[in-house]
Amino acid sequence: MALKYGIVGLPNVGKSTLFNALSNGKALASNFPFCTIEPNVGIVSVPDERLQILAGLIEPKKVVPTLLEFVDIAGLVKGASQGEGLGNKFLANIREVDAIVHVVRCFTNDQVIHVAGQVDPVFDKEIIDHELQLKDLETIEKRIAKSEKIAKTGNKEAQQEFLLLKKLEDWLQQGHNLRGADLEPAQRELVNTWQLLTMKPVVYVANVDEDTLRKRTNSHVAKLQEAIKGENAELILVCANIEAEIAELSPEEKTILLSEYGLGISGLDQLIKASYNNLNLITYFTAGPQEIRAWTIQQGTKAPQAAGVIHSDFERGFIKAEVIKLDDYQTYKSELACREVGKIRIEGKDYIVQDGDIMHFRFNV
Repeated sequence: MALKYGIVGLPNVGKSTLFNALSNGKALASNFPFCTIEPNVGIVSVPDERLQILAGLIEPKKVVPTLLEFVDIAGLVKGASQGEGLGNKFLANIREVDAIVHVVRCFTNDQVIHVAGQVDPVFDKEIIDHELQLKDLETIEKRIAKSEKIAKTGNKEAQQEFLLLKKLEDWLQQGHNLRGADLEPAQRELVNTWQLLTMKPVVYVANVDEDTLRKRTNSHVAKLQEAIKGENAELILVCANIEAEIAELSPEEKTILLSEYGLGISGLDQLIKASYNNLNLITYFTAGPQEIRAWTIQQGTKAPQAAGVIHSDFERGFIKAEVIKLDDYQTYKSELACREVGKIRIEGKDYIVQDGDIMHFRFNV
């Protein structure tokens, strides 16, 4: 299943233009609010040169990259948490995604309407933050009411949960997103199961003009950078119009255009890289003559759970994993040659999968 990223932002910040560029989708990009009513979905493959290296050595029938799903979610307005505008639909859509791509307008253009009448990226960010925080506060307060009743019976677990919930309530009431809260690992793991909106990882996309893309900053970008400090979030600069142009070019033309702006990679590649960093994701590979496939997992995942990404039976009946490092595969050219020189390691249930591992799982169910 593809990882799902929700593209959010106020109306007219360039969300749909960016979505179309990233996914070659057909979302209606228009100069008025709510041009995206139903969430448009685009699927893109994650570029990974390691797949091509393996394909060159093995020559499989099929190469399957990791997929990312981008969902262009309807524009948000003030009062969404109370159902204003398309608020209920927006909040339902965002609850379903793995991470948020928050597009913020950081360019000035009198020809493009701004819903607040002026360009202010911090104000734009705070509107969406406020609506998500209000919805999380509503969820937290409901949990507090239930937890407090059980805690009064002397239940230690409920008492601990109650204290945690009160801490989160206080954090939200101060106007902070929960992803920046000071939580112990076990607490964070528990809170993540509650599907709170402001706990979701976020990548901020500053939609800038061509001149700013060359200079790498402007006053709007600087204000946004200051506003997201302490949020454990990444910020990338993208010109949605340039990305739309890049999407129509050949690889050679794309390289030339990027070099004109002093860029090594496109906005899509920047976004994928930032998203992987933000979600602590890594990739391992399965490889054979029929198929080479990339699998995305959380950093720190052990072998049985990594196998479970392929199929639950692999995790349930896990016996061992055979692991080859990509460098060794490149050196010896084949799995058989790696086996002959002892470059295939046998790993058990406690093995933590490393980025770039080539793996073959043994299981029995």
